[in-house]
Amino acid sequence: MGLLDLLANASKAIPTVKKPERKPSLYERLMWTGIVLVLYLLMANIPLYGVGAIQGQDPLLIYRVIFAAKRGTLMELGISPIVTAGLIMQVLVGSKIVELDLTDPEERTKFTAAQKTLIVIFAVFEAAAYTLSGAYGRLPPNIAAVVMLQLVIASIIVMLFDELLQKGWGLGSGVSLFILAGVAEQAVWGMFSPAPAIAREVNGLYYGVIIELAHGIMSGDIAHVLVRYNVPDLVGLIATFALMLILIYLEGMKIEIPVTHQRTRTIKSRVPLKFIYVSNVPVLLASILIGDLSFFSQLLWYKFGNSPYISWLAVYNQTEHGLSLVGGLVYYLSPPRGLVSVMREPIRVVIFAILLTVLAVIFGFMWVEIAGMNPRDQAEQMVRSGLDIPGIRRSTKTLERLLAKYIYPLTLLSSLIVAGIAVVADIFGALGGGMGLLLAVGIIYQYYMLIAYERALEAYPLLRRLIGE
Repeated sequence: MGLLDLLANASKAIPTVKKPERKPSLYERLMWTGIVLVLYLLMANIPLYGVGAIQGQDPLLIYRVIFAAKRGTLMELGISPIVTAGLIMQVLVGSKIVELDLTDPEERTKFTAAQKTLIVIFAVFEAAAYTLSGAYGRLPPNIAAVVMLQLVIASIIVMLFDELLQKGWGLGSGVSLFILAGVAEQAVWGMFSPAPAIAREVNGLYYGVIIELAHGIMSGDIAHVLVRYNVPDLVGLIATFALMLILIYLEGMKIEIPVTHQRTRTIKSRVPLKFIYVSNVPVLLASILIGDLSFFSQLLWYKFGNSPYISWLAVYNQTEHGLSLVGGLVYYLSPPRGLVSVMREPIRVVIFAILLTVLAVIFGFMWVEIAGMNPRDQAEQMVRSGLDIPGIRRSTKTLERLLAKYIYPLTLLSSLIVAGIAVVADIFGALGGGMGLLLAVGIIYQYYMLIAYERALEAYPLLRRLIGE
């Protein structure tokens, strides 16, 4: 019995969600999606029992948005175990280290079962790392065990929420929904927060940018709202909406390849390739890597302080406002947000932009290869579907060479574009962060397309029968 079989068999002890016996209506699925979202938000605001109030700024705030995590609550780990386990499984299968045919229902079931077990393993590991490293201070053994248990159970519940949505009770996936909720919460709070926030290294209290703008208009002074340090400002608000419009426009752009069907050569059609071919995946994978590095660097700091052995990774200073990241690799992988921060640390901005762009390109090409989006897999799929390109000999190798002329340049260009948008968003202080904004717009677009598709199926029952649903 291999490791994959062992993981799959172990998943039998983990709770599971059954598929609905009949496909729920769109409104029922929207209702279940809303219920899951409300329950997630409740968990994200329930503090961990046994852990005191955590004061000060969070140096991992930007990456907690990516992992849908919230500091000091049941959602401390967020979707991190799910994302990490899923990424590892995809890499193992896509690189053929683990031989699985995901088009085979039985092998896909084995893949899903093994992934569930891996999620629980990562949840236990991360919960233990948080609790035992000193992130919550020195806890008595019994309290530490209770905190670990809370984190693991919360992660399993989040996994079941994701499974419930993906098995047809709701829409989309829990991972996408929770990321969108985290970004939206941060953006809305940055605009309308009625509670004052203390900006580091700056005297005075600062409210949400819309609230502050209203105060400025009434007092006749809006200059101070235009650019602010370490808190949302008017430039960031404008950049948020401008970049959202650009991203929505780019999502709709496609490169079309003319094709004909083998049986009906007189009927011509087109196969569309998205202009943003890799979507937001390169930035998502880069964010996961940077977030994991930041997570472990903070845990190491809690355990060892600024030891010479970890200073290359990250250097922290303890201030009255919490931990402050001041050096190391993680420091240069973390974006300074807002124009004031950029002017104070121009070298850091340049290094961050270069590192993020390089990571995005690497992950973009890696994802194309392991996700079946490379020219070889696309050519084989076209041949199996009976599609031909006019004027091209019907051969997998020939089609592969032709598709490579489209796919690899699109992969490079789209990776550069999404990395560039993320950098620009952080430079101008966009609400939710550059990476969060990219993910949110992509998820909103996916939900829009999914809801439109479901509405079309409900409006035209014959179409549902034709596609076999």
